[in-house]
Amino acid sequence: MSQESGFRFTRHYTREEARTLLPRIRGWLKRLRELQPLLRHHGDNVERLLKHGRDAGGPEVDHWMRNLTRVAALGREFEQREIQLKDLDRGLVDFPAILAGREVFLCWEEGEEDIDYWHELDGGFAGRSAF
Repeated sequence: MSQESGFRFTRHYTREEARTLLPRIRGWLKRLRELQPLLRHHGDNVERLLKHGRDAGGPEVDHWMRNLTRVAALGREFEQREIQLKDLDRGLVDFPAILAGREVFLCWEEGEEDIDYWHELDGGFAGRSAF
């Protein structure tokens, strides 16, 4: 279905399609969490270099840029599939779907075994309903 049909998203998932992506999503979340402290560390170091008027080139910037590129690539994994990463710390992910003719999100939180919940596009986590 397309945006021309009145939907916000061009890609919609069935529960089964979303389920098959969960192993990959778990891996992406894990990798993003591993990269967060590295980005902070190298970003802080680059900021200190600049603050003291030093050259910001060299290995510190290389490490920082390499990790930024990795984060961006992981972000594209979600973006290309129109999957919404709502909260990295919680591992909260929404998949656009059609349910009873309405566009909704299939809602999954890391630690849940399956995709057992959905909510309206503007409903958020608090508005989750079980299947």
